[in-house]
Amino acid sequence: MNAPAPQALTLFDLDGTLIPNDSDHAFGSFMVQIGWADGAEWLARNDEFYAQYQAGCLDLNAYIEFATSVWRRRPVAEALAARERFMAEVMAPLIGDNARALVQRHADAGDLLAIVTATNEFVTAPIAAAFGVPHLIAVRLERDGQGLCTGRIDGVPSFQAGKIERVQQWLAGLGRQWQDFERVNFYSDSINDLPLLELVSHPVATNPTPALADIASTRGWPQLNLFA
Repeated sequence: MNAPAPQALTLFDLDGTLIPNDSDHAFGSFMVQIGWADGAEWLARNDEFYAQYQAGCLDLNAYIEFATSVWRRRPVAEALAARERFMAEVMAPLIGDNARALVQRHADAGDLLAIVTATNEFVTAPIAAAFGVPHLIAVRLERDGQGLCTGRIDGVPSFQAGKIERVQQWLAGLGRQWQDFERVNFYSDSINDLPLLELVSHPVATNPTPALADIASTRGWPQLNLFA
């Protein structure tokens, strides 16, 4: 006998929402820490891209080319080992009880869960797994004939309005659509996610930036702080 289809869809942004930092930016800093990237110059460029993201004007294509440049030409096993170390040393300590409990509450309710992030799939796959979220919608990295990353984005990036299209594609692959759900929740901290926040039935400004907090207050959206 088939299990009943979920009646609620719950989507989570990742950086700043479920974790109190930006995993992409942190991974760049980690590349400097382990000696894979030039210290001062690379950190300054990484910080510049992060400031653009916070301001809502990030050139994502340029950032992906930059961010992947330090690891994509290395042997795959070496890159994976560095990612595993990053996860253990940097990210795992940042996964807090409040964020875990939020995800678990929606899982226990039988919701269909997904993390929807503008960070690339290489960095975020182990983080989604650590939260126990079965579906990850992240920026896909283009691969060449040998399966190596090219530094370009594959398809529509899950960034700003692109998150809506990527979620629609994912739902279609499951034979579902927005209208199938009685309730669609989306938790996010960022004004970059305003298109998706405006679309869902239940937006939650989570650890919101000042800009998003102002919008949430004006529109009567609930606000949640997971990191207090």
